[in-house]
Amino acid sequence: MVFNFRIVSDEVDNFRREIQIDARATFLVFKNAICEATKMDKNDMSSFFICDDDWEKEKEITSEDMGSDSDTDIYLMEDTTLEELIDDEGQKLLFVFDYFTDRALFIELKQIITGRTLQDPLCTLAIGNAPAQHIDMQEFDAKMDAKVANTATLNDFDDDTEFYGSEGYDPEELADDYEEITDIP
Repeated sequence: MVFNFRIVSDEVDNFRREIQIDARATFLVFKNAICEATKMDKNDMSSFFICDDDWEKEKEITSEDMGSDSDTDIYLMEDTTLEELIDDEGQKLLFVFDYFTDRALFIELKQIITGRTLQDPLCTLAIGNAPAQHIDMQEFDAKMDAKVANTATLNDFDDDTEFYGSEGYDPEELADDYEEITDIP
């Protein structure tokens, strides 16, 4: 059985890769295929995450055992095959390639091809340039500042703006309550 994955980025609009890989291949082989198709360094720390339909992370498949103390299962890329954790078309995954900034590629299983096998993964579509594997921290900070500036906060509203349940709200009363709490000896 062969899996056909589509890979996109939220950083680069015109970037897309499609990789076909045997379902019995390990996540490490898949990682290496992605790195080859995107010209990323295979030796950098990375993880896959199996996601739900809303891209919420569920299971992590990592390149190294970090000695987790939790009761959650630890899946290692070199020991875990794709078919162990993936079985439905439409399955979503994240490939986190930059831990420091939590940057990732978005992956979706577009097609399961039965009756075929592949010795080696194959990049069948390459459009656009992949995002840079490492980002300049000043550039990253500037992007984050721009996101924060574009996010509406309560300070962006006029004092006269009415919210559900705001009638009867007295800012002075809240300040008095806060002072009482903080004056505890």
